[in-house]
Amino acid sequence: MNAEMMEALQAMAAERGITVDSLFAALADALESAYKRLPDAKEYAWVTIDPSTMEFRVMTQDLDEEGRPTGAEYEVTPEDFGRIAAATARQVMTQRIREAERELKYEEYAGREGDIVTGMIQQTDARYTLLDLGRVEALLPQAEQVPYERPDSNTRLKAYIVEVRKTAKGPQIVVSRTHPGLVKRLFELEVPEIADGIVEIKACAREPGHRTKIAVHSNDPNVDPVGACVGARGARVRQVVNELRGEKIDIVPFSSELEEFVMKALSPARIKEVRPDETTGDCDVIVPDYQLSLAIGKEGQNARLASRLTGWGINIKSETQLSEEAAYGDVEWAEGEWITDPATGAQLWQPADGGEAVSVEAWTEMAQDRSAETAEPAAAGPAAAAPASEAAD
Repeated sequence: MNAEMMEALQAMAAERGITVDSLFAALADALESAYKRLPDAKEYAWVTIDPSTMEFRVMTQDLDEEGRPTGAEYEVTPEDFGRIAAATARQVMTQRIREAERELKYEEYAGREGDIVTGMIQQTDARYTLLDLGRVEALLPQAEQVPYERPDSNTRLKAYIVEVRKTAKGPQIVVSRTHPGLVKRLFELEVPEIADGIVEIKACAREPGHRTKIAVHSNDPNVDPVGACVGARGARVRQVVNELRGEKIDIVPFSSELEEFVMKALSPARIKEVRPDETTGDCDVIVPDYQLSLAIGKEGQNARLASRLTGWGINIKSETQLSEEAAYGDVEWAEGEWITDPATGAQLWQPADGGEAVSVEAWTEMAQDRSAETAEPAAAGPAAAAPASEAAD
């Protein structure tokens, strides 16, 4: 019987992926719990198990008036203890085995935040999606899902671990499909140079489901970081794009020079000049008129991603806008608003002080007059000063 029990414990340990010692500890606790339920049980008692013979004994010590053990240990094992304890031991053993399994699963994934896992889509609804990772399940909340991405059930999906929680029911693994770290990890899988540390991803900006920009740097002057990430005929980056369900990826070279980095970050637009302002953390970017819409991108996406990638606020201006600011930048404009004439549908400027509304042509003439008035003193200054200096001579 003892040999059969030992074989059963070894088989159970191998099946559950836990150690035999942990099962012995659980069995001893179970038998101790069963003994203390007996009516004549000693207050201070414990169970010992001989691993070689599988014989167990209940040991105890007497307690003094203050509740401290005193005297020698002696055995108090009941004659029919095995039969009485069987049901209780089985129940406690099952509970302890479950706890051991949960602890092993938690230890397997604890500290893996920032890692990437592959799971099978098991269940999905409006609140979350469950991924089967094998021994455990991962939770993909709605907030961490890419908009409009609805993979079919029983399909494989890669996700980024953002948190591992320890709960009463076992570890809860929270994963994400929107985290920028997912893009970095996917490139590590596809680009050996990144996995080896030759190429680094210095920055990543992402709008999940639409577009991502990454800035890469090479620690080896003989390795092109952009070419390494793109791969032969775009094979490497294509694998990442396919995993992200068609999300577009822009790969730009990283530069420690801010002006150059901003220019690269705004690609494919061509930039004429970058004017950073250290005090505000913003920079004015001057582009040719025909490149303005390309630099800004659809609904401002290109400019937003470039700003996140570089960490600087980006104000994009065309050459025409820059010249207009230079011409009218010092003019003090009256407060007011543009309104539509209900009779003619024409645009009129309505001063805030309640004066008469003027047409676009009249407002333009006033703007030119104000600009001329602002420029005249500066232009006339040296000429006005000449007679005074001549008189002094």
